[in-house]
Amino acid sequence: MNLSTVPAYAAPAPKAPLERITIPRREPGEHDVLIEIKYAGICHSDIHTARAEWGEGGVFPVVPGHEIAGVVAAVGSGVTRHAVGDRVGVGCFVDSCRECDNCRAGLEQYCTGSGMVGTYGATGRDGEPTQGGYSTHIVVDENYVLRIPDSIPLDVAAPLLCAGVTLYSPLAHWQAGPGKKVAIVGLGGLGHIGVKIAHAMGAEVTVLSQSLRKKDDGERLGADHFHATSDPATFQALAGTFDLIVNTVSAELDLGAYLSLLKADGTMVQVGAPERPLPVHAFALIRGRRSLAGSMIGGIAETQEMLDFCGEHGLGADIELIGADRINEAYERVVAGDVRYRFVIDTATI
Repeated sequence: MNLSTVPAYAAPAPKAPLERITIPRREPGEHDVLIEIKYAGICHSDIHTARAEWGEGGVFPVVPGHEIAGVVAAVGSGVTRHAVGDRVGVGCFVDSCRECDNCRAGLEQYCTGSGMVGTYGATGRDGEPTQGGYSTHIVVDENYVLRIPDSIPLDVAAPLLCAGVTLYSPLAHWQAGPGKKVAIVGLGGLGHIGVKIAHAMGAEVTVLSQSLRKKDDGERLGADHFHATSDPATFQALAGTFDLIVNTVSAELDLGAYLSLLKADGTMVQVGAPERPLPVHAFALIRGRRSLAGSMIGGIAETQEMLDFCGEHGLGADIELIGADRINEAYERVVAGDVRYRFVIDTATI
């Protein structure tokens, strides 16, 4: 298949509404895979980038989208990992230095060489800006393309490529499983998948949400318990309860209050990224030998492990499927928290 330009939805300038444009895609090289994109999830990171909320830099127009699910349309002559017709996905990055200690250890997301190359808003090895999944096609090096199990429909698989691995990675690293009490803070695009995965791992799962509004949903997704953090009694009742807390929200929480919910040697992991630094009193950590940690997506091997795990357990995101003409509306609804639980774009509508 010869490519020159393909249709896409892009932010033409910071904070401008997204609009339909055409973008160039490189011809597949020896180790490249051409993917016909079927679905692309909307992540809050897409909105931050399109609205230049993480700094005024960046190259525009930018095509967001790093939760990509599709089908292989063509492969380069040297490709061995994928074949035409395979169901595949692409997550938050499409390259890394491949040589640093972290890359060699399968932790490409923490590449200390040239840094991981983001699926959009970065500069590829060809010197051109990378453009993401709000498009009909993408060309990606075979080493950064994932296999999607047949048991997961492509539309609900798309958000797993970012939201899914963002929760799977800390749950796996800190060994959530039978006998472990795990709390998920926030029941949104990230949190709802975290509940499903932690439950499937065999942990006792608690949702800590601002209110009880989503209690029925939480229990349906696999939560054993559901508590409102707006009620001060929650923190008294649950003091010293959890082995692991995963915080998915970007709000400015009282970290000391949440750390008090950990058992001795418990860990609270930040995956949400508040705009401003969060203060923490040393005694919140010292009392109980507690840890405050962070985690960011996962490497290629771990992302594949997550997809295989979700395939075995029949897990996918709870989504609202939209046409491309509703992307700007969806952005407003994500910011307002009005989605259960992930918007996914049907790229056939682009």
